[in-house]
Amino acid sequence: MSVAAIGFLYAGATLSVMLAGIPIAFALGFVALAFMVAFMPGSSLDTVAQNVYEEMASITLLSIPLFILKGAAIGRSKAGQDLYSAMHAWMHRIPGGLGIANVFACALFAAMAGSSPATCSAIGSAGIPEMRKRGYSPGFAAGIIAAGGTLGILLPPSITMILYAVAAEQSLGRLFLAGIGPGILLVALFAGWAVYRFRSEFAAAKVAYERNGTASPILAEDKYSMRERFSTLPRVLPFVILLTGVMVALYGGYATPSETAGLGGLLALALIAVIYGVWRPKDVSPILTATLRESTMLMLIIGMSLLYAYVMSYLHISQAAAAAIVAMQLSPWLLLVTILLLVIGLGFFLPPVSIILMTAPIILPPLKAAGFDLVWFGVVMTITMEMGLIHPPVGLNIFVIKNIAPDIPLSDIIWGTLPFVILMAVAILILCLVPGIAMWLPNTLLPTTR
Repeated sequence: MSVAAIGFLYAGATLSVMLAGIPIAFALGFVALAFMVAFMPGSSLDTVAQNVYEEMASITLLSIPLFILKGAAIGRSKAGQDLYSAMHAWMHRIPGGLGIANVFACALFAAMAGSSPATCSAIGSAGIPEMRKRGYSPGFAAGIIAAGGTLGILLPPSITMILYAVAAEQSLGRLFLAGIGPGILLVALFAGWAVYRFRSEFAAAKVAYERNGTASPILAEDKYSMRERFSTLPRVLPFVILLTGVMVALYGGYATPSETAGLGGLLALALIAVIYGVWRPKDVSPILTATLRESTMLMLIIGMSLLYAYVMSYLHISQAAAAAIVAMQLSPWLLLVTILLLVIGLGFFLPPVSIILMTAPIILPPLKAAGFDLVWFGVVMTITMEMGLIHPPVGLNIFVIKNIAPDIPLSDIIWGTLPFVILMAVAILILCLVPGIAMWLPNTLLPTTR
């Protein structure tokens, strides 16, 4: 059987197994093992455990459960609500300040927790009720939180970028630095849309009030004294200092990513114990359980995805697919657009972890041959995968929002997120035109790291 035929059979089997509803890790592992039996020497089955272990024996991957511990500690405390309250108190005078406060709170929390669902849950549980109470439309409120939550896979420490660094054999430090500029760009775009949408809803509410005398809560003005503003800071500043310290330790060369993750996790546990009194075994147990559950699930997906990629490579499927892409002789930018459209399509069905590990062997060689910086592409690919977190049918963040705000119709949530999907596409276009937004920091601070 030809390599092309085996490749199509491999893709068809994978799609069929996934559509059957089998969890991703088991689906990928089942397909990989089935093709090992059918097309590889029998002795290859004896080395499955060894191959998976060797692929996962990366010191970089060790940082994943430690960053998850840090995120779980912060996410299961009241840090998110306190952060949101502080942002609201300081930004309430700006038109749409409440929406902007939620965007900023999502960005900071994402940088501390490194998880999109955790960011949506922690900030949304406080932010969505407050925005709706103040007259924001349900779809608008849901869209801000869902989109803000996606920053968790772009801003460091990003688990998605850790996996990309392993798959692409790129410097994790450079990837983390490259995500900061585009992260700030997305925050600015999201905040700009929040101001525009707020003004539209405010104008409509004002017209309705002048017409029938019904005053929407969106017309009311909040007032905070300087004392009230500063009173919100003591519980927030320690976590901001933690974030800053972790970044300084990582980029200053004082600690490796794994050491930084471990330090961040322990300090996060210490902070929630001191600030929120979360130190008793019954309080800490859910944090450790959630960390263990999420880490096990993620590492299982990683292991099976790496085995899946190994089988693709052994059967020359990935090499043939990459060669076929190169043989199309597409211009560099058309090649990039084609690959990003593929990533968007996969985002309808797969989470970022699986997309990276399944497609990296195929798409990275042609991109490198076309002259693209793989660190820059990692950022662009991450933003593209962010779209998958807020567009159906998978749209993980959409369902997180539905869980914390069950009375908001799913259609309203989806329509509320669509403008942010467009803004992400605009951000990708800007990064293509001005790649320095992503590459200035890594080229300045880590110019010789490869």
